[in-house]
Order: sequence, then structure tokens, then C-alpha cells
Amino acid sequence: MRLLKIVFWILWRIWFYILMGAFIVIMLPFLVISILKEEWYSYFFFMARIWARGILLGMGFYYKVEREQKLEAKKSYMLVANHTSMIDIMMMLAITKNPFVFVGKKELAKIPLFGFFYKRTCILVDRSSPKSRMEVYKRAQKRLHQGMSICIFPEGGVPDESIVLDEFKDGAFRLAIEHQIPIVPMTFADNKKRFSYTFFSGSPGLLRAKIHFFIETSGKTSENKKEIKEQVRIIILNQLSKYNS
Repeated sequence: MRLLKIVFWILWRIWFYILMGAFIVIMLPFLVISILKEEWYSYFFFMARIWARGILLGMGFYYKVEREQKLEAKKSYMLVANHTSMIDIMMMLAITKNPFVFVGKKELAKIPLFGFFYKRTCILVDRSSPKSRMEVYKRAQKRLHQGMSICIFPEGGVPDESIVLDEFKDGAFRLAIEHQIPIVPMTFADNKKRFSYTFFSGSPGLLRAKIHFFIETSGKTSENKKEIKEQVRIIILNQLSKYNS
């Protein structure tokens, strides 16, 4: 029985990367055209959502979203969620209609095909470089001025499997306060169980997500950053506890 599971996990993981590449190849001409100009990003985002949903469906995942509040069209937000899996990217794209730009680690740019578009459409950060972190703020500010939303996984990376929710970095909250945009906390309940970075693990099935009431930053200053950061973390942590109870 264990041997069959191992064979399934190997083939299933390989299938994931085949799906990622196949959808990009199929959509390649349209994707390339959509990244030629920054103002065409909304078209790229539309296709990225199709790509994300196709991968989730092809992997045998289906998702259920509980929304306490809905995002308004043509309004900028700071989207934040717990980070446990590569499918967090697909999940975020699948459940969010408002065009947004990811702030993510530069290492993902090395993935064939995916990396080509990732480094041209996302804001890449080298967390070991203070200069890179400053550049992130400049690029994020530019995107916000263009009317986009920003998505940051505030744990700063995928924590160890034993950690339910790591401490949050300041970046997302600093940007949200500077631009006076609402913070949208999201909780992904099952992504770690379904498709974690542990190779021999996971299974098709339900992915639950909750979009919580937004945290307003209007009138807030940098002095409120720590308070808001902890408020958002507690919201997500409490929801994870409810899912796991």
C-alpha cells in the first residue's frame, strides 16, 4: 500500500509541472502579447486566472470560498494570506477577480516557462539584500498608482512544516498604511495538507479559503503598523485553529 502511494505521489507531482507548462504553452502567444506593455497587465491577469483554475482542476482540487466582505472593482487592496504551498499562488489567482501583482521570492524565476512570465509580471525580492527590498517598495508603489492591488505572503516564505503560522514581516503593512489602502486577510485552510513542499504527501480534494473583513488603514500611520500586523495575524491564526478543531 505504501509503495502504491509513493508511485502516486511521484506521478502526481510530475503531472503538476506538466500542467503548469502545458497551459503556458497553449496560451503562449496571448501571454507574450499581454506582457509587452504594462498597461496590458489586466489581460495577462485574466489569462493567469484561467491558468490557475486549470491547474487546480487538473490536479483534482476544488475550492470553496467564504467571503465576509467583497472586493470592489477598480479599487486597490493589500492581499495577505498564510503561505504553505506552491498552490497558494493558484488559489489566490482563482478566488480574486481584482487585478493584483505578486511580491514574491526571486528563486521562482528559475522555473522553466513559468519563471519567464513570473519575473516580468511580479515584483521579485531578494530577502538577503536591503537594496532589493527598497526596490520592491518603489515597484509596488508604481503598481498601486496604476490602480492595481498587491499580494504579499507576510510570513516572508514558507515556514517549517511544524509551524502553523510564522511571524509576519512588516512590508505588506507598511505599504498598506503608506497608501491608505485596505488590507484583505485571507486564510487558506487545506493547501498544506493537499500539496505541501513535502514531496511524498498530499492528495486531491477540497481547498477551503476564507476572505475576512477588511482592515482599514485610512488615517493610520507607521505607529500603527505593529498593531495592525498583529491584528491580521491573529485573524488568520484563529481561523486556522477553527479549521483544525
